[in-house]
Amino acid sequence: MADLTTTYMGLKLRNPIIAASSGLTNSVEDIKEFEENGAGAVVLKSIFEEEIRRELEKDLGSMKMETFIYPETFDYYDNYAEDDTLTNYLRLIRESKKAVSIPIIASINCVSAEKWPYYAETLQDAGADALELNVFVMPSDFEKTSEENEKVYFDVVKEVKKHVKIPISLKISYYSSNLGAFIQKLSNTGIDGLVLFNRFYSPDIDINNLDILSTNVTSSPSELPISLRWIGIMYNRVGCDLAASTGIHDGAAVVKQILAGSNAVEIASAFYKNGKGVLKDMLNDLSSWMDNKGYKTITEFRGKMSQDKAKNPAAYERMQFMKYFSGKG
Repeated sequence: MADLTTTYMGLKLRNPIIAASSGLTNSVEDIKEFEENGAGAVVLKSIFEEEIRRELEKDLGSMKMETFIYPETFDYYDNYAEDDTLTNYLRLIRESKKAVSIPIIASINCVSAEKWPYYAETLQDAGADALELNVFVMPSDFEKTSEENEKVYFDVVKEVKKHVKIPISLKISYYSSNLGAFIQKLSNTGIDGLVLFNRFYSPDIDINNLDILSTNVTSSPSELPISLRWIGIMYNRVGCDLAASTGIHDGAAVVKQILAGSNAVEIASAFYKNGKGVLKDMLNDLSSWMDNKGYKTITEFRGKMSQDKAKNPAAYERMQFMKYFSGKG
């Protein structure tokens, strides 16, 4: 029987499948179901930077200064504010830790390093095993250089690390003019993991009502190559663990990401489409594949098909479809 245990960010996981941050990880009941179906860990639904900043600043003038938030501020949330978002999030962490034995990873969706990092310490104190920072700066501000946009990520890490000792991961996008070097630099900031990649609101246009809509809310299997390419390229070139995200809908996709070099995979869309029970199917597929190939542990084949070890490393960097579209029309 294959041993599916792995390590990610220094956490020992019973298997590499992590329930990604989503509406499905926003209650203790859901988290218990993920554990029952075999998840190796759960990332809680993200709390947003603007929620943290708004509520920390609300009615707390006597307990904060412009550059410092007193410890009593956090006592306020623990003891008095029963209905606000921050208190509910801390409660979710505490109750989840009591209800399950798998690691609980808190998540913050952030776009700056201003003021809110003080709050990260309370997530640690509530019992979170690790913290995932979902950072994204849309490169659409024509007044900012690429260096200024990328500096935000480093500032966030620097500020949060001042306040927590638990493992930290960054969930980032592929919007970068020099992505490989950018990932490598981030991996050497002292973080414990990088998640490639986060998923965003995708706009569409309603041509009848002339309105902007959201589309492609969940991922599809066709999106797997985006993260697969970069996991494969960055394996053995980073100073932290790698987790793959987006487009992972079955056990075969899990195997592919590990072969490319990921320590773990984060999945959400497949659970929305097929239910939490599909997690068991993925684990069975992973275990069966390992048995068929003679692999006893995950580490025996992790990175085996990365660019660093592949027989055809150029395949990871090929951009054009010459082989498929060069025939006679």
